[in-house]
Amino acid sequence: MQGREHITVYHAKIGDKVSPAERYFCKHCSANLWLYDARWPEQVHPFAGAIDSELPIPPERTHLMLGSKANWVNAPINKDDKQFEEYPDESIAAWHQRLNLEK
Repeated sequence: MQGREHITVYHAKIGDKVSPAERYFCKHCSANLWLYDARWPEQVHPFAGAIDSELPIPPERTHLMLGSKANWVNAPINKDDKQFEEYPDESIAAWHQRLNLEK
């Protein structure tokens, strides 16, 4: 399928506030596609599962929102990975730049 008519948008709620970030999904199968936030209009964040080309294996991963994960979730954290109870100060774009993962 192709076309905007197959896409829907979700705004997450954080407490009693609605996030301005727009999460785009396939309205038929609920596949995550990308995230866009008008506060950073130059950036679009595709979900890795929606990318159909080879991606480099990162030397580290960032695990965020660990303070609110379900107790049954086993986060596979490697020794070089970064861990955060909430959100890190480093943006996704800055993480890619720091690790030279930009294309």
